[in-house]
Amino acid sequence: MQNNNNKKFLDNLVSRTKIYLIIILLLLIAISIQNTKFIIPSIFIFVLVSAYTYFANNKRKSEISETLQDLTLTVDSAAKTSLINSPFPLIIMETDGNVVWKSSKFVSEFANIDMNSLINDLMFELKAEIGNKEQQKDTNILKTVNINKKTYKMMGKFVKSKKYNKNQKEYMAILYFINETEKIKLQKEYNDSKSCVGIIMIDNYEENMQMLESEEKAQYVAEIDKNIYEWTNDTNGVLIKSDRDRYIYIFEQRYLEKIKEDKFSILDKIKEIDPKQKVQFTLSIAISNEGKNDKDKYKSAQTAMDIVLGRGGDQAVIRQNDIYKFFGGRAQEVEKRTKVKARVVAHALENLIKESSKVMIMGHMNPDIDAMGSSIGVYRIAKSLDKNAYIITSNTPTLQSFKESLLTEEPEYEDVLISKEVAEENIDEDTLLVIVDTHKTTYVESEEVVKKAKKIVVIDHHRRSADYIEDATLTFQEVYASSAAELVTELLQYTDVNVELKKIEAESLYAGIMMDTKSFTFKTGVRTFEAAAYLRRCGVDIIKVKKWFQSDLQSFNIIADIVKSAEIVNESIAIAIYDKEKAKDVSLICAKAADELLTINDVTASFVLGNTGDKICISGRSIGDINVQVILEKLGGGGHITLAGAQVEGMTMEEAKQELIIRINEYFTEIEN
Repeated sequence: MQNNNNKKFLDNLVSRTKIYLIIILLLLIAISIQNTKFIIPSIFIFVLVSAYTYFANNKRKSEISETLQDLTLTVDSAAKTSLINSPFPLIIMETDGNVVWKSSKFVSEFANIDMNSLINDLMFELKAEIGNKEQQKDTNILKTVNINKKTYKMMGKFVKSKKYNKNQKEYMAILYFINETEKIKLQKEYNDSKSCVGIIMIDNYEENMQMLESEEKAQYVAEIDKNIYEWTNDTNGVLIKSDRDRYIYIFEQRYLEKIKEDKFSILDKIKEIDPKQKVQFTLSIAISNEGKNDKDKYKSAQTAMDIVLGRGGDQAVIRQNDIYKFFGGRAQEVEKRTKVKARVVAHALENLIKESSKVMIMGHMNPDIDAMGSSIGVYRIAKSLDKNAYIITSNTPTLQSFKESLLTEEPEYEDVLISKEVAEENIDEDTLLVIVDTHKTTYVESEEVVKKAKKIVVIDHHRRSADYIEDATLTFQEVYASSAAELVTELLQYTDVNVELKKIEAESLYAGIMMDTKSFTFKTGVRTFEAAAYLRRCGVDIIKVKKWFQSDLQSFNIIADIVKSAEIVNESIAIAIYDKEKAKDVSLICAKAADELLTINDVTASFVLGNTGDKICISGRSIGDINVQVILEKLGGGGHITLAGAQVEGMTMEEAKQELIIRINEYFTEIEN
């Protein structure tokens, strides 16, 4: 190869000299034509130049040839020496398994290892990979292999073997191995030594302290501190009590898996601190390892803590690689007795409405009466402040009866109820978007409207999930509340402007509360009845509201058949299937059937699966002993402890059922452990 290159260089040199001689000859001929007396001198000069050039070229050619030869030999020698004495194990082999050559380092490195089987396995993997790379004209090989408990980076190139032909595509691979065991070990040590930042909060500190005597307060606080310090001591972490009910927890990442395996046993220990059965304390814990420094990690932990508190507390979350993993969360939400927050939010909402050119309100996909009722309540607040307001909604069969009543009694709503397409065209930077009865970006009526909105208010009562709307200007999310309608009813009472609810508007809010509480039997607190009493004073016709919830005979029979087909798993959990294709109101029927199953003696939770065509919807209900939200979150859903839902796709009904049973079993396994 080198000799050929040298020959080409010398040939090029000779070619250039010939060109120069031709140019000189042409010049001499031109001069001779102009004056014949220069013919003889021109011939003489050309002969001299040619002779000189001939002898000079031969001498130069000889010198260059010798120089190139010496250089080639030197380079070849250096290359061969480097190859033979490579500090890395090196092997040249064909993909048919034939080893062409091994370096001495390769032999010594793997002296006590049977490399034949390893090489065969390696070549089997490489052969297909090389074939694909050849099409892409990529001749590089890069893999990580484990040999004798050591990790090597295998690098090299491949070329076609002499045996290569159309029928038998064989390659030759030049591979060298770099031992990265120590590097990986150091990398792991570095990662393990990184800090994790946690926040620990006592959920119901103020409420419980008001119920205790002075001497009891110190006793409870000391016991809580003791348990928290003992729990954190196993990780050699730093625990700082930053407030009466708040702790900062910093530890090395190497202990994170240990904490996961422990499944935050501290949550149950704190709940057991109740010597006189007077109060029950619970903890909320958020841990994060995301961020360049501890400050960033603290901010990340604070964001995670907001989610935990939004889910009702009494649980822990670890935020790692932008993924949230939840632990605990089996206790019922604690009703907050103070209405200060409702008052503050009401005033903030009022100011935001005043500062906006118009208001758009929407709930979740396939809105129910709670979403519609709370939307109407916000609409009335906006109208009381002389702002144009619109409700984004879709034609949901479940709301057909209510909408007919609404438009009959209040014709102004003809122009108020708009489609998402109209909203997407008319929203601008000065529009205030109010989202009710959901906080999930993927569950709103229109994601496009959310993307375009610059000012967003969220009013919701569901336990917060990881995909919440992060850039909301104002969030009023209280998981103790029975419904979004209850929260909006509280806001109505605290606005500075006098809001006069129309009769049908009050009834829509009352219906929202009634639906989500299952006629005031589930998730009802003192403030639920206070809100209902306020609406009742606004002229609610309870009989008319009840009619909106009535089922026709056909639906009643369908629900009865679903209940009849239910089977019991884990001793007290009822699972039923509604598998009719292209059936109307599948989600509503499944929800009603799940509610009905809870009326059966000894049934503590119920799940009904329905076929919507492209997806399978699951409605989950519980009397409070089982957290259906945690179960259905594993299937991509969410909700409350006692009421939750999910949608799955890409599965048959039977597959979805079996997946649900697996998640139920996981839930009980986690509780037991």
